[in-house]
Amino acid sequence: MPESGTAEYVFKVELQLSPDDPSVWLEPASVETTLFKQAAVPGEDDWLFFRDNLWRGEVNSPDHMRQLAEETLDVEVRAIEFRELRTDESYYEALKAAIGDNLELFKADDVSEVITKYLGSRVHVRER
Repeated sequence: MPESGTAEYVFKVELQLSPDDPSVWLEPASVETTLFKQAAVPGEDDWLFFRDNLWRGEVNSPDHMRQLAEETLDVEVRAIEFRELRTDESYYEALKAAIGDNLELFKADDVSEVITKYLGSRVHVRER
């Protein structure tokens, strides 16, 4: 398997900010920001994050992803949207190799089908 580089999942999130003190408020009370989640090394724990949470380049269960983000950020998440898997060439090659070695996990005939099925066209290979 090729040496793994780096990659991150990129999401747009809308956060609802609610101060505990009723004498304090915010304008606006919600903000949009970008959330980055480091992608696991292909073949290691949590490397199937894309399979379990994305479909055709979109979040497959927005309520589930909002809940995960809320637990991680400890703030109410009103909306979450997948933007891209941002990766370097070595990570992408390692990911494709791991997918190829495990096609049965994806019920697919080839690596390209898996990439399209889960990530759509939202893979962006960049130089580091």
